[in-house]
This record gives sequence, C-alpha cells and structure tokens, in this order.
Amino acid sequence: MWIRGAMVARLTPDQKVACSIHVGFNAHYFFCLHFPPSDLPFYFSRHRKFGNHVQSHYPLSPRFSAKSRMSPNVSSSASSLQLYSFSSLSPAFTLPSTRCYKSTRLHLPPRPTTIAVSCVSTRHKRKSGAKPDNSEARELVRGLMRNFDGERPLISMLNKYVKVVRTEHCFLLFEELGKTDKWLQCLEVFRWMQKQRWYIADNGVYSKLISVMGKKGQTRMAMWLFSEMRNSGCRPDTSVYNSLISAHLHSRDKSKALKKVLGYFDKMKGIERCKPNIVTYNILLRAFAQAQDVNQVNALFKELGESILSPDIFTFNGVMDAYGKNGMIKEMESVLSRMKSNQCKPDIITFNVLIDSYGRRQVFDKMELVFKSLLRSKEKPTLPTFNSMITNYGKARLKEKAEHVFKKITDLGYTPNFITYESLIMMYGFCDCVSRAREIFDEKMESKKEMKVSTLNTMLEVYCMNGLPMEADLLLETARKKGPPFPDSSTYKLLYKAYTKADKKELLEKLLKSMDSDGIVPNKRFFLDALGAFWSSSPASQESAGRATDSRRLQRSAKT
Repeated sequence: MWIRGAMVARLTPDQKVACSIHVGFNAHYFFCLHFPPSDLPFYFSRHRKFGNHVQSHYPLSPRFSAKSRMSPNVSSSASSLQLYSFSSLSPAFTLPSTRCYKSTRLHLPPRPTTIAVSCVSTRHKRKSGAKPDNSEARELVRGLMRNFDGERPLISMLNKYVKVVRTEHCFLLFEELGKTDKWLQCLEVFRWMQKQRWYIADNGVYSKLISVMGKKGQTRMAMWLFSEMRNSGCRPDTSVYNSLISAHLHSRDKSKALKKVLGYFDKMKGIERCKPNIVTYNILLRAFAQAQDVNQVNALFKELGESILSPDIFTFNGVMDAYGKNGMIKEMESVLSRMKSNQCKPDIITFNVLIDSYGRRQVFDKMELVFKSLLRSKEKPTLPTFNSMITNYGKARLKEKAEHVFKKITDLGYTPNFITYESLIMMYGFCDCVSRAREIFDEKMESKKEMKVSTLNTMLEVYCMNGLPMEADLLLETARKKGPPFPDSSTYKLLYKAYTKADKKELLEKLLKSMDSDGIVPNKRFFLDALGAFWSSSPASQESAGRATDSRRLQRSAKT
C-alpha cells in the first residue's frame, strides 16, 4: 500500500471557496490512495491503527473480497483499489487549512463513504463475426464458368472482376475446372492469384492444386507444385502430404506409386507438423486394399490400433469397398467384423458397399439379407442401393427380381433418377430384351427430363453388346441431328471400341468422319483403348502374344 500526494495549485481565498463549493473539499492538496489487493492484509497488519481507522470509516464493499481474488493473468495495476476524493463518488479529505503542510499527520473525515473498486481485464474481447456465406462466392464462380469458353480466356474474365475475386473464389474455380480436363486453366488462375496484392502463400492453395493435378493424372505437375510451395516459404503439413500421396496413387504404375507413398508415409512420421492423421491412414488402407495387398492392410490396421488415432466409419467403408470390388468377400467380411469389434455403427454407405459387393459376386442370398437388415435399421435405403441391385440382378439375367426392385422404388415413395433408368436399360440389355430397353429410352427422350449423354451411351452399349452395330449407328445419327442429348467424346470412344472389336471397318470410317465434322479430336488414350479392345478380341493376336511371351521366357532361362 502506498499513498501518493499531488499538489494541485496554491489557491487564492476566492478560488478556495469556489473549489470547496464545486469539488467538495477544503484542502490545498489532492490525494489518491492506491490499495493493491495483495498488499491490503500486509499493510493492515503493520499499521493496525490506521487500518482500523480506514475500515471503520470506509467499509469495504462485499464485491472487493470477491474481486480481489483475481486470476494472476490480470495485473495489479488494473485491479488496484483506488480512492479518489470526489464528493459524489469517493470520500472528501479534510486537511489542515495551514499553508505549511506536514505529511506526518493525516486527518480523515468522520463521514463514511463507500470505496469504488474497479477490476479491469486486459484481455481483448473476441468479436463474434458472422459466418461467411459461400452462396455468393459460388454464384460468382458459376457466372465466370458460364462466360468462359474457348474464345475468351479465363484470365480476361478474372481481370474484369478483379475487385471482388479473392482466394475463396479461386478455390471454387479450382474445383469446377478440376471436374473437367481444363487443368491447365487451374495453373493460369494460380499465376493470376500470385500477381494480386491480396495473395498470401498458403498451404491450402497448394494442397488443392496438388489434389486437382493428381486426379487428372498429372503427377509431375503435382510434384512441381510441391517444390514450388517449399520455395515460396511455406512449410508442408499433413494435408499437403495427403494430397501428394493421393496424387501418386492416381498414376498408372500402381506398384511404383505404392512404394513412393510408403516413403512419404515414413517421412511424415519424422516431422512433427506432418504426423499422419486418420485421413492419411484411410488413403493408404484403401490403396493397398485395391492392390489386394492384405498383409500391408493388416499391418496398417495394427499400426493404427497402436497409435493415438482410432479408425472411423470412412476407414472401414473404404477398405470394404476396395475388397468388395476386387471380389475378396472373405477379406471384406473380416473388415466388417473388425468394424463391429471397434463398436463402429454402420451407415448407409456400409450397407450399399455390402449390397454391391455381394451382388457383384452374385451372392444374392447374403445381398438380400443385408437389404432386409437395412430396412429394419434406422438407416433408409437410397437410390444407389436400388440401382446396384437392378444392375447385378440384370447381369445374372434375373429379370423378374430386377423388375421387383424397380417396383419397390415407387412403392417406398422414391423417384427414380436417370441412373436408375440407365440401370434398367442395361438390365434389359443383359437379359436380351433390347426392344424393352429401347422403349424405356424413348420414354425418357419424350419426357426430356434429365436427359444425359450417359443415357444415350447406355442404349448404344446395349445395341453393341447384343451384336446390333447398325442399330447403334442409326441411333447415333438420330442423336446428332435431333438431340439433346448430343454425342460427345465418350460416345465416340464407346462406338470406336465396339466397332473395332466387331471388325466393322465401314462403320469405323463413317465414325471418324462424324468425329471430324463434330470437331472431336481423339487423344492418345482414345486410340490406346481401342487398340486394347482389338487386341483382346482377336484370337490370332492372342496366340501370337502367347508365343511371344513363351519365346521371351525361353530366352531368359537360356541367359540364366
């Protein structure tokens, strides 16, 4: 406790009277008493007489005892007890009227007043801002994508809206451009971002770009972005490594990619800010399950169980889906039992994965049991559930059961979508009911609701798989003239493979002319897939390929 005295001024008698009326004290001096809460007990114990006098004339408010026990985060200056000699707020001090003041005696007035205690927190209050609305950003990006075409470059559109476009808009642009083959435009948008004043190098931007490049099979570009990120001063984190791992797994050479991602996985363990999270394990587990590497999947599950992380529903669904699509039913069921032991409840994705996996292997008794348990559970079947069952029943030529499933869709109050009708058309194609498939296709064409090019491709595939290439050619000409839907590159690729497999040279020449007139330029993969279809369909080529492999084996054995 300390007492600080500050002389205001030497006053004339008239000024004294004015001050005593206005302020409420008859003194030449003004005093401020500061009582830090931590020093009060100590001072009152040392100066018992003065302490009793202060407590008798200035009783402490009950708030003081509570507010004096403040947290150590608040400084003593902010929470100190302040006594100001104002008549209306704090006690007035009566001092001797002599001009020569002696500091050894202090006369306190008998009138009791209250002491104002103020505790001020030094922590700034965080403003609760409203959550940013992403709808406006998406609407702006949709407008940019609608105005963007081959004639007008995207950068000119961005320059037009340079005052409003920010990082969140560029993120959405990356997503929209990534859905198509316009990955080069993603790099143009990224270069445009770097030239703006508001741009700050961020791991999220690089992580998104690496993910987009990986999905488009541009592994080298993803690696270049990773090195570019490090050169810009950003340090990679777990999300960046996850995107890089996913990019490598999209490459064609899966064995090489799996070795590469294991190297990244080991490297992540040695960096504190890049420790693998559950997303990392989910990516790796699904990848090795797709590669049918059961030992590596079990090793990753064991390592995950020993870590502080715990598998989630996405972990089990991804591994079961990979095993199921490879026809590994026993391994899928072992993961299902592991999921139950971890007390992880199945969701609708789990049921759909099981139904589709059993249907692919034509284990229909188990598929129907899973479907019945789905109807009894809290989850509700979705359209992908019924679409998968219709397709798998069709592959097994069980037309009545597939039609019963389609009837159940309407009975349960669902509205079939275009994928449902495509599954139904394909089912009739498997069951040699081409006329019925064409009736459903014509009904969809007349309704003009949700007409997709994939529906046209499904009908063309039904014609080709039933040995009716001429009917497929007539449907193609009709779609080109009348449309929609109009054929695209996927349509011509499907027919090119089918005509090549059927050895229809006249139809191939006509198809190439149609592609030329429609402005569709085939790429390298287009012809590679067609040659693969021709190679697999030609028995002479298969015999020559077998002879070539036998001769190579003999040469290798001779060398060894």
